[in-house]
Amino acid sequence: MTIQSIGTTLSSGSSTTALQGADLTLQDFLQVLMTQLSYQDPLKPMDNEQFMAQMAQFSTLEEMQQQNDSTDSLLTIQSAQQSVGLLGTTVQVTTSTGSEIGTVNTVTFASDGTPQLTVQAADGSVLTGINLSQVSVVQQTSSSSTDPTTPTIPTP
Repeated sequence: MTIQSIGTTLSSGSSTTALQGADLTLQDFLQVLMTQLSYQDPLKPMDNEQFMAQMAQFSTLEEMQQQNDSTDSLLTIQSAQQSVGLLGTTVQVTTSTGSEIGTVNTVTFASDGTPQLTVQAADGSVLTGINLSQVSVVQQTSSSSTDPTTPTIPTP
């Protein structure tokens, strides 16, 4: 006997953003709870411990969702800071045509907050829409010893 699915199915590779539309709110939970209470058997009422356990589980789930949203916000802020820190540095990026070395000129942000780098390659070409995940090497530039703000450390 085969069982057909009802509604949409998610493949194992789909992201959690596909599930965001299916989030249950406190209002949904209370509506289900009220329906459950109105159709319960009067001779076998719902156990108070069971009721409190359901409330605690929903509260825990809601807190976990809020923590997940906060973590996503922190990761977005961190990637923005990292991308701004790359301005003016020489990087090696991986593109569909291979690996390129160039200097990060600008940082723009997509509508979802994802930073996009613009890199000017050594041959003069400009690479746009570079994600942070495409940056494979960051070359640190050494500061000049003639810079008065740079402390000099004597070598033995």
